[in-house]
Amino acid sequence: FKVFTWDKERFPAPQKMIEQLKSNGFHTVVILDPGVKTEPGYAPFDEGMKEQIFATYPDGELYEGEVWPGWSAFPDFTSPDGRAWWGKYFKELTDVGLEGFWNDMNEPAAWGQHMPELIEFDYEGEKATLKKARNVYGMQMARATFEAAKKELNHKRPFVLTRAGYSGIQRFAAVWTGDNTSSDEHMLAGVRLVNSMGLAGIANAGYDIGGFAGECSPELYARWISIGAFSPFFRSHAMINSRDSEPWSFGEETEDISRNFVMLRYQLMPYIYSCFYEAHKNGMPVARSLAIDYSFDQHIYSNSYQNQYLFGHAIMVCPIASNKEFARVYLPAGNWYQMLDDKKFEGLSEEVVEIQKEILPLFIKAGSIITMQSTVQHLKEKPDNILRIHVYAGDDNSFVYYEDDGETYAYEQGLFYKREITLSEQSKEIIFHAKEGSYETHFKQLKIYLHGFEFTNNQIMVNEKTVDVLHEDISFLEALSNFDPYNKPPRTKDIIKDCAYLVIANDHQLIHIITNK
Repeated sequence: FKVFTWDKERFPAPQKMIEQLKSNGFHTVVILDPGVKTEPGYAPFDEGMKEQIFATYPDGELYEGEVWPGWSAFPDFTSPDGRAWWGKYFKELTDVGLEGFWNDMNEPAAWGQHMPELIEFDYEGEKATLKKARNVYGMQMARATFEAAKKELNHKRPFVLTRAGYSGIQRFAAVWTGDNTSSDEHMLAGVRLVNSMGLAGIANAGYDIGGFAGECSPELYARWISIGAFSPFFRSHAMINSRDSEPWSFGEETEDISRNFVMLRYQLMPYIYSCFYEAHKNGMPVARSLAIDYSFDQHIYSNSYQNQYLFGHAIMVCPIASNKEFARVYLPAGNWYQMLDDKKFEGLSEEVVEIQKEILPLFIKAGSIITMQSTVQHLKEKPDNILRIHVYAGDDNSFVYYEDDGETYAYEQGLFYKREITLSEQSKEIIFHAKEGSYETHFKQLKIYLHGFEFTNNQIMVNEKTVDVLHEDISFLEALSNFDPYNKPPRTKDIIKDCAYLVIANDHQLIHIITNK
C-alpha cells in the first residue's frame, strides 16, 4: 500500500509481468493514492518532508491521517512544487511499461475522521485551508499524475482515472462515480450520474459494474453489464472480501450475456471513438442526457423515463431494473428503429416493451449513421478490413467518422483520418466526403447497410453508376447457449431479415449515393 513501491513477493518481476500482459492484449493500470506512509527511511516520505510538500497545521506540524498504508501524510497538489515532487517518481513506473494510473482516495479521504479544515495548502501561492482547497485537491492530483506520465511516456497519451475532481477535470482524467453498492437503485443512479457529468463537461465517466460493495446477483450483473457497455468508461469492479465481479463468476448464462454485450461494444468502437473525437472538439458528451436534444419535451423529465439517454447521437439506451419483466419507454420526436430487429416506431410515443434477461431495450434514431467493425478481443488486435456503416433512413443528418493511432499526440500534426458522412432525406442521398488528414486507415472496404430505405428495381446510383443492392440477415447479438436443454425450446437470436447493403472500395474520395432516384 506504499505508493510508488511494489510488493516484492506478489510482484517479483513487474516489467516481465507487464510485458507478458501486453502480449496478450492487456494494459496494466496501477493505483496511486495520495496518502504517503509516514515511515522514516521510505524515500517518498523522507524526500517529501525534506522538500516540505506535505499539508500541515497552521503551526507547521505535519498532518497525518490513516488510510491504506496506515498513518500517512498528504502531498500538497495545489503547489507547483508538490506536483513536481509527485512527478519525479513516475519514470520508474513508465520504465517498466506502465501507461495507466488510477488516483483513488483523493477527495482527500482519511479513515475514521474528517480532516480538520484548518490544514493549510499552498493554493498556487495564495495560501488556503482545506475548506477552500478540498474541491480542487483531487483534480490537482490528477493533473500532477497526467502531466508527469505524459512527460515520461515520451509523447504517448497516458490513461488517468480519478475518483475526485472539479470543474476542468476532463483535461486530465476519466472519472468514475465512486463506491456504489450492488443494487438496482445504484445501477440506475450511476446512469444518471454519468449523464449529469456529461452535462458538466466530463465526457469520459463510468461506474463500477456489479457494485463495489455487496453481493451482486446474476440477474443484476447481466443487466448492469449490458447497460455499462453503453457507458463512456466501462469496467467491472468490486471491493476486497466480496464476491468476484468478473462475468464468469455468475454462471454460464450471465457469462454468455456479458460476452454478447462486450463483443457489441468492441464492434461499435469506430462509432465510440468518433463520439470521443466530437467530445474532444466541442465538449458534447458521449452519454447524452435527453435534455440536450429534447429540452422542451416534458416527458423526458418524468421519473418514468429519467434513466433513458443517447449514447452518441444515434443509440437510445433504456436502462431497466433487473427485476422488471415489462417496462415503459418513451420515444421523443422523430422516428425510431428497434436496434435488434429494425422494427420501426413513431416518436412522441410511449411504448411497453417486454424485458428479457439477455436483452436491453435499444433504439436507433431515424437518420442516424453508425460505424462498426468486426469483433476483436482487444484494441491491439486488428479487425478485418471492412468498415461497416449502418445508415437508418430518416431525417437529414451528418456524422464525422474519425481515426488516429489511439496512442500518441501525432494527430496534432495532422496524422488522423476524418471523413464526414451526410444523409439527405429529401434528395435520398448519402455522401461520403473526401477524407481529411494523413493517417492511413486499416479499412480497405466500406460495407454500407441501408436500414428502412426503398429502392427502384433493387438498384441505387453510386457515383452516377447503377449498382445492384444486396441483402443479408444480420444480428447484433448472438443467441445464448442452451446449457440445460431439457424441455426447453432452442434459444433464438434477434435477426434483421434481408437487410440491404452494398460494398464499395474505400478509396477515400467523395462517394455519392442516390438510394431512390
